[in-house]
Amino acid sequence: MTGFDVRSSTRLVSGEGSLARLGELARELGGTRALLVSDAGLRTAGHVSHADTVLREAGLAVTVYDGVHENPTSLDVDACAAVARAASVDLIVGLGGGSSMDTAKGCNFILTNGGKMRDYWGTGRATRPMLPLIAVPTTAGTGSECQSFALIADPETHAKMACGDPKAAARVALLDPLLTLSQPRAVTAHTGMDALTHAVETAVCRRRNPYSLLFSREAFRLLAGSFARVLSRPDDVEARTAMQLGAAYAGIAIENSMLGAAHSAANPLTARHGIIHGEAVGLMLPEVVRYNAHDESAARAYRELALDAGLAPPDAPDRTAAESLAAWLERQYCMADMPSSAVRLIDLSGIPELARHAAEQWTAAFNPRPIDAEGFRALYAAALSGLAES
Repeated sequence: MTGFDVRSSTRLVSGEGSLARLGELARELGGTRALLVSDAGLRTAGHVSHADTVLREAGLAVTVYDGVHENPTSLDVDACAAVARAASVDLIVGLGGGSSMDTAKGCNFILTNGGKMRDYWGTGRATRPMLPLIAVPTTAGTGSECQSFALIADPETHAKMACGDPKAAARVALLDPLLTLSQPRAVTAHTGMDALTHAVETAVCRRRNPYSLLFSREAFRLLAGSFARVLSRPDDVEARTAMQLGAAYAGIAIENSMLGAAHSAANPLTARHGIIHGEAVGLMLPEVVRYNAHDESAARAYRELALDAGLAPPDAPDRTAAESLAAWLERQYCMADMPSSAVRLIDLSGIPELARHAAEQWTAAFNPRPIDAEGFRALYAAALSGLAES
């Protein structure tokens, strides 16, 4: 494991009904004119109106941008920034899933530093101060509320641009599990699988360290113990709380380490075949675990996860425990009704192209076991062939 140098700038506020503190927290940050970034679905669900009211009752003027799209592009960010600029906002609130929070962060880059999102592809390219951001997740998935990166797609190439800067991190991550009760089952499933993948990948990636592992392991313990519960009992607030906190912890783990081959393999499935991200990572993760388990260090880390969640007996060898973890992940994928017709219709002859694009993804470099296009071909073949046979 590598050493670490941790400086967290995000305050974590969690609890049932904690959205009521949004106005108070905004005022503490000096906000007077807030931009509330969200999507049309959350407006329909009443969450936008609720947040708007809380902010106004605290004395803030509020401008709402609810044009967020899934997997936002730089065009979405530009549209959001234009609304923010016209309102002369001095604080941003990202309310929603990862797409809302990414759009809010992207808007912050453009509004305060100018230029285009492509200018910030990489790390630390913002030279001017950025506005305070409050991130309010309504899902338990991406952990974006605890990360300093905005993932924005290039509308022409479909490449995911990871634009990061310490100044882009939310000043406050506000976790209210009651906001997640309105999620459809499919959203709960996809975001939950994404969070599980974050916990598993950060636990073995090349940049893992003692600090990130604290969050990876606790995230996996919380998520593994609650995923089935929220799918079968969607009103279980205790399980919703555990999922939301687990997703945030996994986000902290990403911020202080990195991801791996499952995300590299998932991105081309989303960009080229429209497979929802949670479904794509859920499909690929079991085979990635099996591939990485040939690395002794990764196998030991997988064993620790399996033991923490009670998926393997204490005397299980590393590789055996890793297989138990992979098999459990496959069961979660099926339990969540994820194998969609879109995935089943992928032509296996297209695997070489998928593999080539997967090998170009930046997270592949952090996988614990080196992997190239040929390795990704084997992963896709195993995952898609296994799905076809199920």
